[in-house]
Amino acid sequence: MKKYIGFLVALFLFTGCAVSKAPVTNRTQLILIPTEKELALGEESFKQTLKDMKVSSDMVQTKRVMNIGARLANVAKRDDFNWEFALVESDEVNAFCLPGGKIVVYTGIFKVAKTDDALATVIAHEIGHAIARHGAERMSMGLVTGLVGVVANVALSRNHSEHLQTFNIAYGLGATYGVILPYSRMQEFEADEIGIDLMHKAGFDINKALSFWIDMKNQSKGKSVPEFASTHPSDEARIESLKTVISRYNKR
Repeated sequence: MKKYIGFLVALFLFTGCAVSKAPVTNRTQLILIPTEKELALGEESFKQTLKDMKVSSDMVQTKRVMNIGARLANVAKRDDFNWEFALVESDEVNAFCLPGGKIVVYTGIFKVAKTDDALATVIAHEIGHAIARHGAERMSMGLVTGLVGVVANVALSRNHSEHLQTFNIAYGLGATYGVILPYSRMQEFEADEIGIDLMHKAGFDINKALSFWIDMKNQSKGKSVPEFASTHPSDEARIESLKTVISRYNKR
């Protein structure tokens, strides 16, 4: 097994393994995706998204999204990003980011984000994901878990092939619920914290971020997926985390 582990380590080195620090939290990250490739993927995905979804014709709300986005992007200090903000028609209360500063907001978010500070909470959170390169980090985590699975399969197929199917089932569940989902929830908390920092720097009321997530909890009416099976933290966990983060800024 040692030679397989050695092969895995060598493969990481040759694929451009990079250790970096997340903004604001200063968390150490392992990112195997080159920045250039990440930006190119973001550009391509954003163009495809605008083709697949209906872009909103509401110029008032579109301008609002773009103006708030520009204020937050200005303090994000990522000159290599080509920031773009789009508003698309959907009843879903949601928004998402793509690599390189591409933010997509659904019109359904206005059911909860009724003020500029509330909307800034949403956009700042997505910008947080973007500048922390969470997409590239998740792709890297997928590469790591996939490669570990391959190495283990090679070893088992040679010596214990009768256990191969059982291993793959257990490994798949363990990787999903023990690594990938908790990792995604950690990124959500981190995007919240980075978002609060961006809001603070851009002059928005960070206390309204807490109000927004409480409204989101009320809007979901308890229909959220159990935390252990979700890429997102529970409403209660998110709200408690935000209280802690916001209190630190209010004490400054």
